[in-house]
Amino acid sequence: MSFPLTADAREYGLTGDGTTNDQPALAKLVDAAGEARAADGRPRVIHVPPGRYVIEDEATVWRSGVSLIGAGRGVTCFVLGNPDNPTQPVPLAWFTSQHHGASRDNHLEDITFAHFEIDGSGVWTEEYDPLAKGLGLQYVLRGRFTDLHIHDTAATGFGCDFLQDTVVEGVLAARCGRQDSGEEMGGAGIGIGIGGWGTVERLTITSCTAIGNGTNGIFVELQQEEWPPPRGIRVTACHAEDNRFGISDWGADGLLVTSSTMLSNHEAGFDVSSQGTAGVGGRGGIVTGCVIDGNVRDGVGLGNTPGPYALRGNRVSNNGRYGYWEHHLKGGDQEPATDIVLDSNDIRDNALDGIRVDAGLRHAAILDNRIRNNGRGCAPATAGGGDGVRYGSLTLTDDTAHWRPDGHRGKRLTLGDGRTAMVTFNTETRLALAPWRPGAGTAWPADVPAPGTAYRLPDPSGPCAGLTTAAEVTQAQVHGNRIWDDQRDRTQTYGMWITPDGRWRGGRVSANDFDGNAEAATRFDTPPDGVRWSDNDP
Repeated sequence: MSFPLTADAREYGLTGDGTTNDQPALAKLVDAAGEARAADGRPRVIHVPPGRYVIEDEATVWRSGVSLIGAGRGVTCFVLGNPDNPTQPVPLAWFTSQHHGASRDNHLEDITFAHFEIDGSGVWTEEYDPLAKGLGLQYVLRGRFTDLHIHDTAATGFGCDFLQDTVVEGVLAARCGRQDSGEEMGGAGIGIGIGGWGTVERLTITSCTAIGNGTNGIFVELQQEEWPPPRGIRVTACHAEDNRFGISDWGADGLLVTSSTMLSNHEAGFDVSSQGTAGVGGRGGIVTGCVIDGNVRDGVGLGNTPGPYALRGNRVSNNGRYGYWEHHLKGGDQEPATDIVLDSNDIRDNALDGIRVDAGLRHAAILDNRIRNNGRGCAPATAGGGDGVRYGSLTLTDDTAHWRPDGHRGKRLTLGDGRTAMVTFNTETRLALAPWRPGAGTAWPADVPAPGTAYRLPDPSGPCAGLTTAAEVTQAQVHGNRIWDDQRDRTQTYGMWITPDGRWRGGRVSANDFDGNAEAATRFDTPPDGVRWSDNDP
């Protein structure tokens, strides 16, 4: 009898009883479906009824033209584990260059994975292994991954690379990267290697959610330094929260990020840098219509890129350090970025500067932004302990305090026993604290501190401005911005500040409104050189 176009997994030996290891039966079924497709060219679909399908000790090598369709998240669940093979990573499905010779000429095509859950909590490898994913496929053509819930994997949850003519849609990745210290490869919610198909990879990531993952919520990463960064990748209507980085561009050309939210991530809401495998930062990207709010450190971190890059029409607010930070990491491109555009953004209520330039810029355009009420982390140093002081998993309350609301945002809290935590915001008597690592749910790696435990908070770092330059800026255009502070007790010290380390050469600063900052409209520790200054208020 020929293999049917649609197969019910239960009829081919899978039990879904939550106890039996269904991996051997799944592998046999996938091989049979793949052989049938290879024989007649017609793709096959495996339907998996409701149940908990245990997949242990071996990963299933996937076959071209074979799709896996469940009955829904939480209804069809694949439970991964490696109890008898602790050195073996166990993704639900894999097909890689390293192990299976995946390439442009040996790829998977016409596959769909949809409507199921992957529980990776049962996999623990003796050493961190970046292959301990939920899904680990490489070189996919005409793929579709939709309505998946992947959680608690040791490494990346959705870790598929080189996806051509593919849609990743409605994927929820939560608490992935359990074994990643934050400095290892992988460990993301949705991590996609790019560059394998050449200069264009037609990939759409849409309506996905990434929460509490060890490194990135969602990122694309060039896999080899000599490969050209590919165009054609879009991230739309996604949500990234409580990851180390929210959404990251580590090597694309022209990445489009639109209508997405990046909240409460630990390092940055949106990141462009050389931290990826190839050490290449993204370039030519556009971020528009996004809310980048309440991240523990920076809203946007941009560095190690030759440029261009554009941020238009975003809200960048309530972040624990800078709203926008231009900087370089060691090891990547150290040249000034060219053609960085910040246009029509609302940059407000960040703990330090609204825009901070710590790496060179050439021909930047900072246009029509509203930059206000930054420098919020301005409260003086304080300390306390004893009666009235108590701790929760993510809070410190001191009933005797009278802190300036939000005045300790972004500061590091230090306890008398040496433990530390980051403040995300505060009221007059309560500090809200960030989890000690993404997905932790508590600020404390050990027990919650005892009532009365002593604490201290540092002084603010110094003056803060709407736009601060501490590097060389050449031929920039700054036009039509309103940079001000409308709080009763103003915290944004200056509208524009060139520090002793900053240089501003050439370009034009025109039609900006710098009126209404705490101390002065501008401060130039290093006078601008050759800048055309006109029609600014005051």
